[in-house]
Amino acid sequence: MLTIRRFNSQQESFQKEFSDFLEANTEYESDVSHIVQDIIAQIRAKGDSALLDFTHKFDRLELANAQQLEIPQVELKNALQAIAPAQRDALEQAHQRVKDYAEHQKLQSWEYTDEHGSLLGQRVTPLDRVGIYVPGGTAAYPSSVLMNAVPAKVAGVPEIVMVAPTPDGKINSTVLAAAAVAGVDRVFRIGGAQAVAALAYGTETVPAVDKIVGPGNIYVATAKRMVFGKVGIDMIAGPSEVLVICDDSANSDWIAMDLFSQAEHDALARTTLISTSEDMLNKVEAAMNKLLPTLERADIIKRAINTFGSYVKVDSLQQAVQISNQVAPEHLELSVQDPAKLLESIQHAGAVFMGHYTPEVFGDYCAGPNHVLPTSATARFSSPLGVYDFQKRMTILNCSDQGASKLSGIASTLANSEGLTAHARSAEFRGSAK
Repeated sequence: MLTIRRFNSQQESFQKEFSDFLEANTEYESDVSHIVQDIIAQIRAKGDSALLDFTHKFDRLELANAQQLEIPQVELKNALQAIAPAQRDALEQAHQRVKDYAEHQKLQSWEYTDEHGSLLGQRVTPLDRVGIYVPGGTAAYPSSVLMNAVPAKVAGVPEIVMVAPTPDGKINSTVLAAAAVAGVDRVFRIGGAQAVAALAYGTETVPAVDKIVGPGNIYVATAKRMVFGKVGIDMIAGPSEVLVICDDSANSDWIAMDLFSQAEHDALARTTLISTSEDMLNKVEAAMNKLLPTLERADIIKRAINTFGSYVKVDSLQQAVQISNQVAPEHLELSVQDPAKLLESIQHAGAVFMGHYTPEVFGDYCAGPNHVLPTSATARFSSPLGVYDFQKRMTILNCSDQGASKLSGIASTLANSEGLTAHARSAEFRGSAK
């Protein structure tokens, strides 16, 4: 039986108890900083040699030389041909839908000429090389390959380097097939903090990249945080989260399985169900206890929900939205009769899934929007991964004589007010030039 924490918004102690519950559930990280620091230092100092040692130590994979760290392109193509036709077709359809969605996100260069004849604008260019991290621990995620590689391709990134751990030398063939479909340029059988360090600083074999994207465990997340500044990163991802708002029109079995779909990722995953109906909460709990034994990852689901799962009874859907905005969930399902009405009040969420026929799982795999989303309430200030994460913006300015004369006075005045004489003189020289 599942033991799910229940809250009622009408209780005086609700806000404090629920806030404490959310805060306590974020304290899952152990202190691995010193371990990761040492790994990064060794990769920087010893390059391929350290990378081979760590791959042997952590993935139990002994390789004769560093060249064997790379998986040849022919293996990706062979994997694509070897998987079942239904899997290949699903990968290709998902790839096309993610690509179609990403095409709408591309930033464009622009320029205009002001009244003095000066040209101003912005030039948008892709990053030169990016690294994508694909987890390979408790489960394989070909969908992560698509979600990270496709927007980079759409942005025009010339080279995409993928890393994926291969414990005991094994790698999921569908992951390799997804890399082939997505057009990944190079793939290395490395993972953990050592893979992040190799991508950030480069080794004799692994090229250094400009940005690292993709989820991973606490060692990967810590390493990404430490190498930020040397390279860009997408975000520091925590465990998966789903918050479901439902009313009496919802199907309790569907809601139960939607909660399970996130809980099965990780024993640290957070699931929250908010409803105006006590009866619906009871029906969902009964459905969860009925359906749980039918699932392969029942043990992981049970641990996640018993520790990090919660039900919240509210008096109104607007109150449910207020609580959701407080949580700022990675995934938000609006399983209500009129989801569009609630959407107007949603301020903080990574992705919103509207209506009874839109489960979060569609977003995980094939709907189109990216599944790399802000977690741990960071949706308050950050956004899903997209094409814009693989593009840079450069401002451009070309002053006419008249424009320089106009700007020189303004710039000189402001520079002198800041005590920066050389700035002022530089501006004045242009203003007085004929």
